Amino acid sequence: MDCSMKSKGFTLIEVLIALVILSVAFLALAGLMVQTTKNNSFGGRMTEAATFAQDKLEELRAISWVTITPGSDLKMGSNGMDYSRNWNVDTNGNLKTISITINWNDKTSHSIRLLSIVTQ
Repeated sequence: MDCSMKSKGFTLIEVLIALVILSVAFLALAGLMVQTTKNNSFGGRMTEAATFAQDKLEELRAISWVTITPGSDLKMGSNGMDYSRNWNVDTNGNLKTISITINWNDKTSHSIRLLSIVTQ
């Protein structure tokens, strides 16, 4: 075969097919990035809610056993999210069971609950 007849590059069709394949891959990665961002945001809110619950638990454990009473309050997170914090106290002899529930609402309602037992 003559050297002038051999192909020395890519045809336009090969380049277009490669671009289509690359575009599909980039679209899949873009969707993945959106989901990753949402999950990361939820994880941050969950961590902040757990921190608010732990803070209240430590506060209740630091006060006198007799003065531990139920209550509720609102906390604002660093990201502007409002968290509702409720704590219930059940007394059974020398034990008090403390249940702290944190609720927040981004697009759906979420809540976490911490339980602890405090002795006299």
